[in-house]
Amino acid sequence: MKKPPNPRLVLAVAVLLPGMGQVLNRQPIRGLIFVFFVALLGAFTLKTAAPDVSFIGKVSGGLFVWAMAAFDAYKTARIRFALWAHKTAAAAK
Repeated sequence: MKKPPNPRLVLAVAVLLPGMGQVLNRQPIRGLIFVFFVALLGAFTLKTAAPDVSFIGKVSGGLFVWAMAAFDAYKTARIRFALWAHKTAAAAK
């Protein structure tokens, strides 16, 4: 079994670019879905927010999905890394 990427590396990449953590986890379709919803909810909150709301508030929908994408990528990477470590240790015995 091929060694999966380090979960901390996946988290760092996912925080920088939405959906890229999923691509590192070999889930590119899931990454594209996250990118789509980041853009969709970011645009929706941008258009529906009151004029006196800050820019962060105006794109908060997209930022929320971005955060969930980073969490999802890290969680998946941790599970895959733990399974790989367990199988490697079992094979060494």
